[in-house]
Order: sequence, then C-alpha cells, then structure tokens
Amino acid sequence: QVQLVESGGGMVQPGGSLRLSCASSGRTFNPNYIGWFRQAPGKEREFVAAIGGWSGDSTNYADSVKGRFTISRDTVKNTVYLQMNSLTPEDTAVYYCNRVRGLTPSFIDSWGQGTQVTVSS
Repeated sequence: QVQLVESGGGMVQPGGSLRLSCASSGRTFNPNYIGWFRQAPGKEREFVAAIGGWSGDSTNYADSVKGRFTISRDTVKNTVYLQMNSLTPEDTAVYYCNRVRGLTPSFIDSWGQGTQVTVSS
C-alpha cells in the first residue's frame, strides 16, 4: 500500500512560484508513475503532470502548464516535486498527487487531502 501526502501549498501573488511535494510512505516510486492533479472550485479535477519510468526522467504535462511547471522526483527521499513558476489566478486549486498508469491521467489510488494553492494579488 502506498500512501502519498501532498504539501507545499500556500498563497502567492500572480507571477510568483511555489514548489509542491508529494511524499510516499510506502514502497519506492521506481518504476511507479506519479501524477499531479488539481481541482479548482466548481470544476472537475484535471491532470497537471506526471513522471515515471525506470530512468525516472519520463514526463508529461498538460498544455496549460507546459513551460511553467516542472515535475521531478527524488528517489532517495521518495518524493515527487512540482515546481510551479509564473503562476496565474487560473492556477488556483487544490493540488493532489496519485499513482498513475504510465504517463496518463488514469489514476490508481483514492485521493488524499491535497494542498491548497491560491494565486491572488
């Protein structure tokens, strides 16, 4: 059983940056695939990014975050990160991580509590 815990959210001004963390308390990630998702108020949960593979350097991003967000992982710390730059109010959401199938939005486990990201001036 893999438990994933999200952290690192907060409030930031437009144009700012945040780094989210997804820590695993279970087995190591490799070769698991881990994805980040987000859900804004009144909207469906959407895929943001995923990382995985044996080399750990395969990634996939939603078009809305390409060039602004970077997903990475530290296999020693069993943690996946989401570096978010050039944030806009449209990025305001609760962010979740989950195991995914390949680099797809197909998630595997139930959802955790997530971490709130608010972008506002």
